[in-house]
Amino acid sequence: MSQTIVFDLYGVIARTQTEAAKKHIEELAGVAGTPFWTAYWDCRPAYDAGQPSAAYWANVADRLDTRFPDVPALIEADLASWTGVDDRMVALVSELADQGRTLGLLSNIIADLVPRFEAKHGDWLSRFAERVYSCQIGVAKPDPRAYEICAARLSVHPSDVIFFDDNARNVEAARQAGMTAELFTSPAQITPFLH
Repeated sequence: MSQTIVFDLYGVIARTQTEAAKKHIEELAGVAGTPFWTAYWDCRPAYDAGQPSAAYWANVADRLDTRFPDVPALIEADLASWTGVDDRMVALVSELADQGRTLGLLSNIIADLVPRFEAKHGDWLSRFAERVYSCQIGVAKPDPRAYEICAARLSVHPSDVIFFDDNARNVEAARQAGMTAELFTSPAQITPFLH
């Protein structure tokens, strides 16, 4: 069994946006529903790969043929919406680290969010041997280079890694890159990896 386990962050350890947070973002944008969120996500890959926040929100506005009244407030609300975690997964990460597992993190994450998230969650993030962020390597999952960079930073071959992600495309891409990869659905999937 592999000693190296790599986790996605959002949807696995960190929580995704709450409905209340999404509603607040919509209110600040002045646009709601499917059109807004389609533009939000369609423009996200470049943001995850390092695009500045103001440029991202300009692209979202262009896609919607609108202008946002307060972009700094939108940036702040968006960042705040991505800082929650699943305490059960945080506890499992600590258990795995205590048992000597080598842990890696491979996350699509925007540059402005990294320092905020690390300041809030530095204690348990320090248990990861490597934290590989899309905004810092210039490529985002499911780009195969993201998995290759992660394995290289951990000084292992991709075949030595088991990877958990909540996105089926990212799981399939990890498998194509040579990793054993599982679609994450609950913390119960991690329990068998505890000695």
